[in-house]
Amino acid sequence: MTIFVDMDEVMADTYNAHIEQYNKDFETCLTVEECHGKEVWQSVPEEHQKSIRKHAHNEGFFRMIKPIENSQRVLKELSEVHDVYIASAAMEFPLSLLDKYRWLDEHFPFIHWKKRILCGDKHILKGDVLIDDRSFNLEHFDGRSIMFTSPHNVHTKGFERVDNWNEVRELLMK
Repeated sequence: MTIFVDMDEVMADTYNAHIEQYNKDFETCLTVEECHGKEVWQSVPEEHQKSIRKHAHNEGFFRMIKPIENSQRVLKELSEVHDVYIASAAMEFPLSLLDKYRWLDEHFPFIHWKKRILCGDKHILKGDVLIDDRSFNLEHFDGRSIMFTSPHNVHTKGFERVDNWNEVRELLMK
């Protein structure tokens, strides 16, 4: 199988990184539970929203994000039996390109640079499976669309869903 895997909110815990940065910048204690069903920026006072929306434009932001639990182990297993490509719509945030490349080198060195797609629009992807947290990426994919649960998409319906990497393994390593 050819499997495309999104980075942010699927491999990289970007959601919590936004919360951590916000808490540091504003000396507060926003929690994931307070953001449930929304984007992080939608969960803070209006005067702070612009600050959160700028995180992705800051050099170094994507470099320090933690991998999502079990993503490294399961992706290594998947890559040993399937063609696994990383597909991130990174062009919207130009400073993220080098950060994401280096982040992948550090946390997913078994994914060769030739299998990393840093693109602007995922509609160009043609393969068997796309694992993503955004419905707008999944709805136009011709293969099997799997939504990876993130706090912002808990109310999104209409897609096959996984809540963690162990569930991904169960689905795709049969």
